[in-house]
Amino acid sequence: MDPILNSKIGVEEWERKQQETGIFGQSHGIRQLLETIEQVGPTELSVLITGESGTGKELVAKAIHNASSRQNHTLVSVNCGAIPEGIIESELFGHEKGSFTGAVGGRKGYFELADRGSIFLDEIGELPLPTQVKLLRVLEAREFMRVGGVETVQVDVRFIAATNKDLETEVQKGHFRQDLYYRLNALHIQVPALRERPEDIPILVQKFAIDFSRNQHIEFEGFAENAFALMRSYHWPGNIRELKNLVEKVIVLEKGQRISADRLRPHLPIASVSSHLPLVVNKSKDEVEREFIFRILLEIKSEIAQLRDMLAASNPQYSVPAWRELAPIPFNDATAEAEINAGEGSVAEMERQLIQETLMKTNGNKRRAARLLGLSERTLYRKIKRYGLGGLNEI
Repeated sequence: MDPILNSKIGVEEWERKQQETGIFGQSHGIRQLLETIEQVGPTELSVLITGESGTGKELVAKAIHNASSRQNHTLVSVNCGAIPEGIIESELFGHEKGSFTGAVGGRKGYFELADRGSIFLDEIGELPLPTQVKLLRVLEAREFMRVGGVETVQVDVRFIAATNKDLETEVQKGHFRQDLYYRLNALHIQVPALRERPEDIPILVQKFAIDFSRNQHIEFEGFAENAFALMRSYHWPGNIRELKNLVEKVIVLEKGQRISADRLRPHLPIASVSSHLPLVVNKSKDEVEREFIFRILLEIKSEIAQLRDMLAASNPQYSVPAWRELAPIPFNDATAEAEINAGEGSVAEMERQLIQETLMKTNGNKRRAARLLGLSERTLYRKIKRYGLGGLNEI
């Protein structure tokens, strides 16, 4: 069921929430995330946001602040990993004149600047242990002393922290204080990785493309469906940040032309789809090649569908067996064979059909077909001979 239709809120309300927060998507994970923000925002509890790098943790922090009663006051964002250890306490808590060499005057720290508002401590797992002790004091008592100071400074701030580390593991290793972890973790929000919500990729891509082309005054023809299929099969280690950078890059380098899978593929770090899946190496060469063909199906299934529609339109007598929906699965001795063979004939029949359709799509151009299939020309010729497909003319 459509997660929007299954949600407690209507479509218009859902779109408004996405526009307000900058968090876009229709997946169950994003729906849950936005509903959690709506529940957590009005409270005064500390929030710990976890998730991989590039998933949008800062957007979540801003959304929490904007959903709170502090929204009319400042949200101060601090990247704890970007501040050198020697000055981080001065940056957070401020300092008095003469407290260290170069301190020619007093200075407020981030906590004082965030008074009556919220402070977002990104990459909090990078804080050195001595600073963690002082941070715990601020969390518990809402007071601290500036570096070199003797007077206590009181602040009224809401704490929002984020990390891409497993803080429980860091606590066990002695790298993060357990008491600080429990104090920060009053509410925990996990931001899903992009590969966990591939259905949101077209929405995000179109949003990024529209914004970028409009801001840069570039006429852009959009993305083809097979480009979306290719993006959905990629594992996105850099998450939304990587996706946004890719969209902007291809719009510029492809000069605003419509982006197909062929145009997109050279801009991805690796050519193979679903490369995050483990490749089984304790198998014969033919078995590995067949599993690789199955992976490639994820990328070119939309191209085959387009070919099927074209053939059906030109020749009503032409019939191609329908391919079922394929989803990335971990390959192992049991699941690979079961998934490939179930209801579809043998692996060889599937492979033969795929090669035949790809050759038809390329009008017999074996070099282009080999590139689409991710095979060497020599391997493709060997398979063409094996399956008796040599009758197609090569261009």
